Amino acid sequence: MRILYVHERYGALAGAEANAHITATELGLRGHQMGILHGPGTGKNEAAWQTTFSQRFPLASQGNAAVVQAAIREFQPDVVYVHKMADLEVISALVESGVPLVRMVHDHDIYCMRSYKYDYFSRKICTRPVGLHCIFSCLASVARNSGGGFPLKWVSYGDKKREVALNRQFNRMVVVTNYMRDELLNNGFNPERIEIHAPVPRMGDPNLRSSFSERNLIMYAGQIIRGKGVDVLLEALALLDVKFECVILGDGNHRAYCEELSRKLGLADRVTFKGFVPQEELKTYYRECSVVAISSVWPEPIATIGLEVMRYALPVVAFDAGGIKDWLLDGQNGYLIPWMDRPRFAAQLRKLLMDKPLARQLGLNGLRLVSERYDFDGYIQDLEKMFQRVIAGQTAARN
Repeated sequence: MRILYVHERYGALAGAEANAHITATELGLRGHQMGILHGPGTGKNEAAWQTTFSQRFPLASQGNAAVVQAAIREFQPDVVYVHKMADLEVISALVESGVPLVRMVHDHDIYCMRSYKYDYFSRKICTRPVGLHCIFSCLASVARNSGGGFPLKWVSYGDKKREVALNRQFNRMVVVTNYMRDELLNNGFNPERIEIHAPVPRMGDPNLRSSFSERNLIMYAGQIIRGKGVDVLLEALALLDVKFECVILGDGNHRAYCEELSRKLGLADRVTFKGFVPQEELKTYYRECSVVAISSVWPEPIATIGLEVMRYALPVVAFDAGGIKDWLLDGQNGYLIPWMDRPRFAAQLRKLLMDKPLARQLGLNGLRLVSERYDFDGYIQDLEKMFQRVIAGQTAARN
């Protein structure tokens, strides 16, 4: 197959880029021809992307319909695999091309004007489809501008409705959890065109297991932004009446607030903010960790950090937010806590800290689950079969 990837960036950056690169690399190793239509470079690991994608088609600042048409003519793809791409001119040109289209839904960007599906002020998770309430209740037409310059930007309701309508015309929408499938259904997508293909986390070191020591180490790893609920985690930790340590690994614009909150809660001697930690250094914490806390209060599409730590046989405690329940089975590989229930979160952390044989067993259960359900070769084979079905379906429709 000739597969044309489409993505808003070129090079390593975050989870979406990692998934695009690793799947394209493996598909190329299996004999498929890989091309990419892309936005600006990230300046990170671009040489590896150059090796993976035999042909590149950079997007311009304007006039991208012509760029899309030229890429289609030159590369002659059997199927187009779109990752993150908000440029409606690009999406519209792809739909008009008649080439079979598959879309990987990494997050809530397509169907949420704010992109994170929860109310900024109340922090309640939004369960409604795109509609006029986005403007009048959520005030989502005005959003934070993370691209520099003026701190706020205008988000067009009309453009968002058009984006949803264009994406409904794709042959397949690929999601990572049942939660995300339900979100698409809630926005009028055809259930027969939605498939779940959960991304596979990095393989763990089979020789690395935690000692579950009396250090009672709790670990959080991820961004420190408001939706990740690190402040809520700290409030839960303040309820613990047993000896513990907690390391907060990661960075973000909510870190200073959370560090000050930690001091106010009297946790400064037990909670340490380490900032960004390289992957290899993470293993030093895995060796001592007794439980991993995932405190997200926004609806996580999947929270891949949970799948990753299960590779190391570590139990997880997390709020029931978004797609986490697809892999965190309450009482089997950790504990799924009712949203924002700080006392319950603290109680389940305490249980695992005080009962190390239980923590070890739940961790082993998680390792078995992630090994059986999230197999990389199976994941790539399923993508290949999906592309083949989409191509065959489009061919049959034309005939």
